[in-house]
Amino acid sequence: MIDLTTTLNKLHFKTPLMNAAGVHCATTTELDDLLDSQAGGLVTKSATLQPRTGNPDPRYANLPFGSINSMGLPNQGLDYYLNYANATALTHPDFPILLSLAGQSLAENLQMLERIQASAFSGLTELNLSCPNVPGKPQIGYDFDQMKTILTAVFQTFNQPLGIKLPPYFDLAQFDLVADILNQFPLAFINTINSVGNGLFINLETETTVIKPKGGFGGIGGSYVKPVALANVRAFRQRLNPAIQIIGTGGVVSGGDLFELILCGADVVQIGTTLAQEGTPAFGRILTELERIMAQKGYATLADFRGNLKTL
Repeated sequence: MIDLTTTLNKLHFKTPLMNAAGVHCATTTELDDLLDSQAGGLVTKSATLQPRTGNPDPRYANLPFGSINSMGLPNQGLDYYLNYANATALTHPDFPILLSLAGQSLAENLQMLERIQASAFSGLTELNLSCPNVPGKPQIGYDFDQMKTILTAVFQTFNQPLGIKLPPYFDLAQFDLVADILNQFPLAFINTINSVGNGLFINLETETTVIKPKGGFGGIGGSYVKPVALANVRAFRQRLNPAIQIIGTGGVVSGGDLFELILCGADVVQIGTTLAQEGTPAFGRILTELERIMAQKGYATLADFRGNLKTL
């Protein structure tokens, strides 16, 4: 028998797969679909304190090997997702829920964290420091001093399990610097990577961009970013305190992709573009492919190969 269970902090996942924040999680209807799927858990849309409409359409497009988007954080506001999470905890007590936050200022993030802490929420909270698609707002994950300032302020007031979502890094010195900062805090997990920010795709026939916001610049996802996701998971697993777990995100199209992210050290894996393109049946297909690979290799559990990438 193949055992696909895994854990993230205090939460038990029946499978290692879940949605990526921003995909199939904006409304209660979409979130309910995840509850009825083979996902091991779910994460809500990255929320701001008040609802946001986001950027103008078209703001998402499928590409030959992935996607491009500049959504601009459309969401229903924190209370919408917090109320859903607390209600679902009563009806599905064994289904892990992550609340994702993307406040537009430190004050807004602290206000949302205070509201969560005062509620009955018993899942995990994710602070998104890596949204690349809000015009005029730089990614906090690339400002290391600001990242440290925010985490210092957050952990002075918030005492529940907390993780952060990171942008992709591309230099070994960046991995060293970021890990040095993160190891100073009692983080439950990191989520790596968010989309590769500010790519551009062109429609050759019309000679135009394929999305409207930001002059066509948007976050790249799908198979295009898989090597970057693998590298970030691997680099941080080598550098972070063992107590900080890793959610691996980026480029999962097949069971082989899922296997490789776990091999690099991911405890849980999220899918975005593939979920957007295929819907919730993608979970079952990818998990079946993973089981087949594990059986062929003689692995019975995810722990049998997690983090065991060999080098030449």
